[in-house]
Amino acid sequence: MVRQRVGLCQSDGTHSYECIQKLVKYFITQMATLILVRHGQSTWNAANRFSGWVDVPLNRVGRQEAMQAAKKISSYCIDVCFTSKLVRAIETTAICLTEGTGACHDKSPVFKHDFDDSDWHGWDKYEGYIEQEIPIFINPALDERYYGDLQGFNKAKMAEKVGKHIVHQWRRSLDTRPPGGESLKDTAARTIPFFQNRILTHLKNGDNVLVSAHGNSLRSILMHLDHLSPEEVPHLELATGIPIVYKIDAEANITNKVIL
Repeated sequence: MVRQRVGLCQSDGTHSYECIQKLVKYFITQMATLILVRHGQSTWNAANRFSGWVDVPLNRVGRQEAMQAAKKISSYCIDVCFTSKLVRAIETTAICLTEGTGACHDKSPVFKHDFDDSDWHGWDKYEGYIEQEIPIFINPALDERYYGDLQGFNKAKMAEKVGKHIVHQWRRSLDTRPPGGESLKDTAARTIPFFQNRILTHLKNGDNVLVSAHGNSLRSILMHLDHLSPEEVPHLELATGIPIVYKIDAEANITNKVIL
């Protein structure tokens, strides 16, 4: 496949100097960047409450964290962005793409809505300049883990009531479900197929992708990317507003990972 794309390699398998140069250039240009950012601190993060699918916004600290994240990723030119339907992730996305110094020149972030979205009726249709925008796709597959009956409760008080070990299992294990909610394994059942079918496609094409989502939806993706075992998963913690940057080649191999 590479030889077909480059067009300079010999059919007998030998490579000229020009071919090798072309191959190196090909792989460099096809290297994509994946940036994962957990949303900034929300009002319920600050209050130590289970959020799940409750749609709470960022607080002042969270907005500042998002602005710091924007500065940290400003040297990357983002081609496309994915986020959840929850406002704390959407706010973080908007701040990350508008508050940095910007390697994307004058590109404008544009939230894209599905044609069958009854709330929009296609009203946001326009004749745009695709090369001048950063499309942002909102999808519930990236929503936070559903905490069911725990949503709204204080985590520390719940630990006092049922035991720290039980709450730790609910929050950090791979396959333990909180009452009426999702396990991390359940969350991964929606996030990983979405990553493979929507996000990875862009990365293989060489696009730089920003994913702004939640602690557990991102934990499930990192679990997949980093090939973590069930024993390693409970130790995986993601801080709010801290970008994690992966370099990914055209064959979807991770070549580097840094935490900014």
